[in-house]
Amino acid sequence: MIDVVLRLSVRDLVHADLASCGWAGSDHHLANVAEQLERVRTGEVDYLAVCPATDIPVAKGGVDYQVKEGVGTLWQLAVHPALRSCGIGAFLIAAGERRIRDRGLRRAELGVEESNPRARALYERLGYVAYDRRPDSWIEQAPDGSLRLYETTCTLMRKELT
Repeated sequence: MIDVVLRLSVRDLVHADLASCGWAGSDHHLANVAEQLERVRTGEVDYLAVCPATDIPVAKGGVDYQVKEGVGTLWQLAVHPALRSCGIGAFLIAAGERRIRDRGLRRAELGVEESNPRARALYERLGYVAYDRRPDSWIEQAPDGSLRLYETTCTLMRKELT
């Protein structure tokens, strides 16, 4: 077995990155991310990219400051499938939490689909605690390119930042 070490950095995700983020979701999803990048200009959100030395994103995610007053809500978190379970998700979340603290806020929240116990276990390891659950839905792109309503239930989690 060979150990591989990647030096990672975090920067703002930009429109030009979307062409190399097909691993993160469908064309429909990436169009939504492009819309969210417009909100960065107004300060409503931060959208982050985790990159190795190639400067090509291997993880991405946002922090929305408009969902709940005084809270940074982490959302649209994704790590390249080939690099999951390598600590990159934890690195991304820590960067999001820094952005939240830099705004003077002391609470981070997120929702995790109940069908995703692996992600929930990560969030719990990072100190997030479940406080509620709610139905959620969004439009997703099917493999044939059509759009459909996806419905799920999410556990809402929070963490007090120090």
